[in-house]
Amino acid sequence: MQNRKCYCNSQKNYDECCLPYLSNTTNPQTPEQLMRSRYSAFCTENIKYLVDTHYPLKREEKEEEILEETIKNTQWLGLKVLKKEKDKKESNIEYVEFAAFYQANNKYGQLHEKSKFIYENDKWYYVDGVLLEPIKIGRNEPCWCQSNKKFKKCHGKF
Repeated sequence: MQNRKCYCNSQKNYDECCLPYLSNTTNPQTPEQLMRSRYSAFCTENIKYLVDTHYPLKREEKEEEILEETIKNTQWLGLKVLKKEKDKKESNIEYVEFAAFYQANNKYGQLHEKSKFIYENDKWYYVDGVLLEPIKIGRNEPCWCQSNKKFKKCHGKF
């Protein structure tokens, strides 16, 4: 994996970005780091990390099976972090809004979500998220797939 850009589009190398979290060498220090590492966990099929970083009270009974099915049928293509904000009432809760781009069943799709994170027992957890309408990508914006091409010359033509 050396010298590979991180899956999370941070522009850092994977070894220096999400790998330390996914290999349990260290814990994410911010909700954005956790969200990015969870995205990378989907890309690398790290189901254990996804379950471990999901808030225990919000885990599904068959969460591992659900994640396996999602991973089997989805190819994650790119991530765009849109906004971060702290909860106005609870100091241990923060939100990260993002758009994740994927391909499933030979079709491109987008997951636009405002995710809720909680800091508890010296660790950030993903709680849940609110799905939002897909974002529009400007024709001249960089493509979300890290191709270094403008969107219109890359995935914008599909």
